[in-house]
Amino acid sequence: MQTFLDNQLEVVDSISTVSQVYEHLRSAIICGELRPGQALSEQAIAKVYSTSRQPVREAFLKLAEERLVVIQPKRGTFVVKISIADVLDARFVREAIEVAVVQEAALSALPKAIRRLRQLLEQQKEISHGNNVKFLALDEEFHRTIALSIGRAHSWRVVETVKAQMDRIRYLSLDTATPLPLIVDQHTRIVENIEAGNVNGAAAAMRTHLREIMGSLPNIAAAFPDIFEPD
Repeated sequence: MQTFLDNQLEVVDSISTVSQVYEHLRSAIICGELRPGQALSEQAIAKVYSTSRQPVREAFLKLAEERLVVIQPKRGTFVVKISIADVLDARFVREAIEVAVVQEAALSALPKAIRRLRQLLEQQKEISHGNNVKFLALDEEFHRTIALSIGRAHSWRVVETVKAQMDRIRYLSLDTATPLPLIVDQHTRIVENIEAGNVNGAAAAMRTHLREIMGSLPNIAAAFPDIFEPD
């Protein structure tokens, strides 16, 4: 299986150091390269990115807003365990937004957007088992494309903020609880209903897709009890 270190994004001049550090650490937490309870060192991370500690500190603050880390004064910064309550709450918010988005897309999505979604479906079909990092990136682009196709960039930013805990579960579920072909099939149904202009069908397909996590969550929690907060 590919690891976070194998899949680090290339440094892009237009992206600030804070954003780079934040995105890389966020991916590492979601993919389990940084484990729950693990301490994060400002100094060590700053050295890795050849920067000062200030950008790292700001990245920590952004991660704390998503409840991916906890900053404890005089003790340090630690990766938090997964909260089932947070996961379920995030799913609720995400469903409310993305169902509304996909309904609007079914009414007004342009052919160019449909073509892009179908391209992403083909790319998803080609992902081999175990390459969860790449699949999640394509999954993210799929949902983002739907939102941006109807000018809902702010709605997508809200989704990005709340879904971090969901992404941690989804990464773990891809190997066993939620096979990749099942997700691709769900994505296909979403696109078919958008293309057909079927508002109710698109909404139902998106709900089914986003509620998949509710079925896999108990199995994931049982398989990895050490990374979850106690009930």
